[in-house]
Amino acid sequence: MRKMTRWVCALVCCCVPFILEAEERLSFKNGKFKIAQITDVHWDQGSPNCERTIASLRAVFEAERPDMAMLTGDIVTAKPGVEGWQSIIRFLEEERMPFAVMMGNHDAEVVPKSEIYALLERSPYFVGAKGPDDIQGAGNCVLPVYDAKGDKPAALLYCLDSNDYPAVMKDYGTYDWIHFNQIEWYRERSAHYTRENGGKPLPALAFFHIPLPEYKEIAETDIALGRKEEGIASPDINTGFFASTLEMGDVMGSFVGHDHANDYIALLFGKALAFGRVSGWDAYGDFERGARIIELYEGKFQFDSWIRTPSGKEDTFYYPSGLSSKDEKSMTYLPAQQVEPKKKGVAYTYYEGKFKHTDHIASGKKVKEGVMPAISIEEAPAEDHFAYEFRTLIRIPERGVYRFYTFSDDGSQLLIDGQTVVDNNGSHSAAPAKGKVALEAGFHELKVLYFEDYMGQKLEIGVASRAIPESPLPTDWFYLPE
Repeated sequence: MRKMTRWVCALVCCCVPFILEAEERLSFKNGKFKIAQITDVHWDQGSPNCERTIASLRAVFEAERPDMAMLTGDIVTAKPGVEGWQSIIRFLEEERMPFAVMMGNHDAEVVPKSEIYALLERSPYFVGAKGPDDIQGAGNCVLPVYDAKGDKPAALLYCLDSNDYPAVMKDYGTYDWIHFNQIEWYRERSAHYTRENGGKPLPALAFFHIPLPEYKEIAETDIALGRKEEGIASPDINTGFFASTLEMGDVMGSFVGHDHANDYIALLFGKALAFGRVSGWDAYGDFERGARIIELYEGKFQFDSWIRTPSGKEDTFYYPSGLSSKDEKSMTYLPAQQVEPKKKGVAYTYYEGKFKHTDHIASGKKVKEGVMPAISIEEAPAEDHFAYEFRTLIRIPERGVYRFYTFSDDGSQLLIDGQTVVDNNGSHSAAPAKGKVALEAGFHELKVLYFEDYMGQKLEIGVASRAIPESPLPTDWFYLPE
């Protein structure tokens, strides 16, 4: 990126002087870095809605005080385009807001991309770049967010041009895609920063306009927060950007616009897929205008995200767990048991027989009982047609909503304090299932039922919370029931 030099200048707007001071570089402050995603402004210089749009964004900035703004496309979509961009830039300068801009499918219909970036680069608050000339699109760049000391990058913000329309629409669909040379550029930049960080990927986010085809894989039941009120207008061609983020291991989530009546956020293969909130009052859609806020945590693969409008702050999504403040407010918390167990471990009963459901386990032949250090089927004497019942107390470290999972071949069921939380039943190949429960801090009874029918055997039990990335249950949580 073009490094911003510290300087002071006077800007006269409406006969009022404004003093602008630009920071040298993006950096964490008190362990956090906050981004406001502005998308689909659809600015029309001659529209009376311009003042309303500015008032909404000003209210968002005043309430949130973000460290920067990400403008994810379709910003100025009507003539006179240059004057429109000048108005947007002037507003951001008045707010002393560092900002980067990605192209939408409509922006270049009004002003060529090269001219847009020439305008942007005149502003001391523009922290993006036009990007390499030898790859598709404009605005492709990576913005390092430095640690609190300003010594080294602690996070990365990838800005990408999702382009506009394919060359042959009748064959390839309505919307263009992130091209192979852009993906190659991303992979090279990601690998570079990973090497510079001692072989460990840096936490990263990706911003662009048109949603990836993977957004279509999010079912209503998978949505963590927000609304899906229209179809996903993604490209028909999938060039594999999402798969590359999985392989490179840095991008935690992608943030897009384009579909004004969608503002959801959800997890797919552990990555967040999110829409921003439509920001301009000349854009279609009934949502209250505002912005998506993303708050990164220094040194962690963790962020919180919510929608902010002039009416207030909406519920917060927690990455990496995929849980939310809506869960915390809506669920009934199970009280901790008043026990003080002294011994670690898991009690188990082992059965043999032909099972098709966990309800059948108790009718099988009880072979042995004992204690294990953790939940495991590795010591099962038989290869097929056996089952376990595991009983233990788990020590929950703090009050909150916890998401448990079982990954099993064949069926499994997980209960907390007698309540079924995960139902992964039936005879099947290895498959995951998840469930949420709200727990007070302290000891809770955990019961896991598992059976192996035939051909393959697997059991893994895991947990996630706002503070805990999804991982197998720690063995130091297990205490023997008294």
